[in-house]
Amino acid sequence: MMMEVQFRRYDTVNYLKTEDDIANYLDAAMDDGDPALILAALGDVARARNLSQLARDIGMSRQGLDKALSGTGNPSLVTVLKITQALGLRLSFQPAHTSSHPSATGA
Repeated sequence: MMMEVQFRRYDTVNYLKTEDDIANYLDAAMDDGDPALILAALGDVARARNLSQLARDIGMSRQGLDKALSGTGNPSLVTVLKITQALGLRLSFQPAHTSSHPSATGA
């Protein structure tokens, strides 16, 4: 007699439990460099942190926020900054390469 095996659909949101989980997930998306992937990852984080409440916090509709972060949306930098700040995150910049580059002053 065969036992029926049931599978649940994988959802990244189920694994974004801690701040470190979220930071590592977003860093991995940033390392890929694909804007659609980065927005989709930010959308996953928003869903993990209550998309509806986040939309209220930044003054958007839930549907508008969901669309902006769908991976096919094209939110402005202002919107992305509002989202990251409301999530308690901060965007930061680091050199893309560790090799030395000439300085802007030529020195």
